[in-house]
Amino acid sequence: MTLLILAYLGGILTIVSPCILPVLPFVFSRAGQSFSRSVLPMLAGMVLMFALVATLAAVGGSWVVQANQYGRWVALALVALFGATLLFPKLAERLTHPLVSLGDRLSQSAQGGSTAGAHPGASFLLGIATGLLWAPCAGPILGLVLTGAALQGASVGTTLLLVAYAAGAATSLGLALVVGGRVFSAMKRSLGAGEWIRRGLGGLMLAGVAAIALGLDTGVLAQLSTASTGGIEQRLVDQLGARRGATAANANAAAADATDALADTHPAGPSMMPVRDTMMRAADAVPAPLPVEGQLPSLDGAVQWLNSPPLTAQSLRGKVVLVDFWTYSCINCLRTLPYVKAWAQKYRDQGLVVIGVHAPEFAFERDIGNVKKAVHDLGVDYPVAIDNNFAIWRGFHNQYWPAHYFIDAQGRVRYHHFGEGNYAESERVIQQLLREAGAKQVASGIADVQAGGIQQAADMGDVRSPETYVGYARAENFASPGGAVHDQASGYRVPSTLSLNQWGLTGDWRVGPQRATAVQAGARIVYRFHARDLHLVLGPKASGQPVRFRVTVDGKAPGDAHGTDVGPDGTGTVAAQRLYQLVRQSGDVRDRTFSIEFLDPGVSAYAFTFG
Repeated sequence: MTLLILAYLGGILTIVSPCILPVLPFVFSRAGQSFSRSVLPMLAGMVLMFALVATLAAVGGSWVVQANQYGRWVALALVALFGATLLFPKLAERLTHPLVSLGDRLSQSAQGGSTAGAHPGASFLLGIATGLLWAPCAGPILGLVLTGAALQGASVGTTLLLVAYAAGAATSLGLALVVGGRVFSAMKRSLGAGEWIRRGLGGLMLAGVAAIALGLDTGVLAQLSTASTGGIEQRLVDQLGARRGATAANANAAAADATDALADTHPAGPSMMPVRDTMMRAADAVPAPLPVEGQLPSLDGAVQWLNSPPLTAQSLRGKVVLVDFWTYSCINCLRTLPYVKAWAQKYRDQGLVVIGVHAPEFAFERDIGNVKKAVHDLGVDYPVAIDNNFAIWRGFHNQYWPAHYFIDAQGRVRYHHFGEGNYAESERVIQQLLREAGAKQVASGIADVQAGGIQQAADMGDVRSPETYVGYARAENFASPGGAVHDQASGYRVPSTLSLNQWGLTGDWRVGPQRATAVQAGARIVYRFHARDLHLVLGPKASGQPVRFRVTVDGKAPGDAHGTDVGPDGTGTVAAQRLYQLVRQSGDVRDRTFSIEFLDPGVSAYAFTFG
C-alpha cells in the first residue's frame, strides 16, 4: 500500500516535470468540452497506454525500447494530424483517403465545436497518443518501480504501481483542465475569439510535436525549467520506499564488501576484490537502438569535487553524461584517459558532460592532495568526483577500473563499457545520445587520438604477463624461498632461475597486505616478464623524501628500451606515489628478466602492470 501511495504521489508531481510541458497543449485542446465525453476518455487513454508501455518495458527489455520508439513516431504523426486540422479546418474536407478520412472525423471531434458533439472515441485515441509521448517522462519513483520489476520480475503488482503513477499524473492534469477550462471559457466570452483560440491550440500542438521530434522536450526544456521534481521525488523515495531500495543495494554485496576491504588494513581474498580490467575487450557491436539499462544513480556520495561544484543527477537532466570510473595509478585507466579527454573537449559545446569518478584502489590514492596533483599533471579539466567511500561506485554496482557509463538527457543509462578499447563504438554512442537530446550539428567522425608515454595503447598481442600485486593480500607467483613473511621485516633472496611471470625480492623488506617496503638500501625486485612495457606502482619514503633506483633488463642497462621514468642508463627517482613506466621495448618482444634496485631505503612497491 505504501508503494502505491508513493507511485501516485510521484505521478502527481509529473505535472511540473520539464518533459510533460510539450504534452500540455494536447491536453488543453480538451478544455471547455464535456468532462465525461471528452476529458475523461482522453485521460483514461493516456493512463492505460502509459501503463501498457511501461509494463512492456519491465517485461520485454530492449525489444520494447525499439517498439516504443516507433510508437512515439506514430503518436507524433497522429497528434500532428490533430493539430493540423485544428489549425486548418478545411484540410479535413480535402482529405479523401479512407484512413485520412477517419483522422478527419477524429480531428473534428477533437476540435469540439460544441460540448454535445465531443466524441469519446476520438478523445480516447488522442489520450493513447499522448500516453505514448508521455511514457518516457519518468523520475526516480518510476525508476524504483521498474527496478523492482527487473529484480523481482514483473507482476500484477508492478502494473498496479504503474497505473497508480499514471493515475496521479491524470489527477494533476485533470485539475489543470478544470482551471484551464474556466480560463478557456472566459476568454471566449470576453473576446469572442473562439476560432482564433482553436487555431492557437492547433499551433501549440504542432509546436509540441516539433519539440518532441527534435528532442527539445528532454534537452532545452529541461534546462529552462524552473520546476525540478527529482529532488522532491527522491525524498519521497527515501521516506516511503527505502526498504525497496535495499533490495537493489543487496544485489552487489560482493562489491560492497570489496570496497570495505580497501578501506581497512585487513587482507581480503582476491575473489572479493574489485579488479582492474587489464585486457577486456567487448566483442559485440553497439546496439541500435540503445536499450535502457537503468537510471543514473545519485552522485551525492563524493567526499569532494574537483574542477566543478557538486553535481547531481537532477542537475544533469537535459545533458548527455559520460561517467568514467578511474584511479590515477591504474594503467588501464591512464590508457583510456586520452580518449575521454578528447570526447570531453570535442562534444562539450554540444551538451556532453564528462564526470571522472575517482575510486581509489590503494591507500595513497585516498589522499585528496595526491588526486589533485594527478588531475593537474594529467590535464584533466572536466569534473572529478572523489569517491573515497565508494558510494557512487556502489550506486552503479560497478566492479571495474576503468568503467564507462553513458547516460542520456533523460537521466537513463543507455550503454556501458568496461576496460580499454571499443573507442569508436563508445564515441558513436555519445553522438547518438546527443542527437536524441536535440543537439544541432553533432560533430561526426571519430576523434584521432595520438597518445604517448604511459598513455600509449598497449600492444596486447605481445602481453603474456598479468597484473601482479606485491602485497601479500593478492600476490601470485612469488618465488622467493619461504614465501612472504607478513607485516614484519625479513630477509629475502631470488632463485637463480625464474620461470615466466615468477618474481621475487632480494634484501630486507617488510611485506604488508597492499605493498612491500624496502628496509635497507640495495633491496631489489626481480621479475621474469613478456610484454612491450613494464610499469610498477611505487611510492617514496613515508617522509616524502625521494628514493633513487637503477633498472636493468637481462642484467644490462635498458638503453633504448628504457621507459619514460627511466634514463637509458637505467637510473631514476621515486618522488611521488604513482605508476612508473620502467621499460618500453621498441624491438622484438621476448621473455626478459627485469630487475630494479633501490639505492635508498624506504620505497614502497605496490603492483606491476604490463602493456
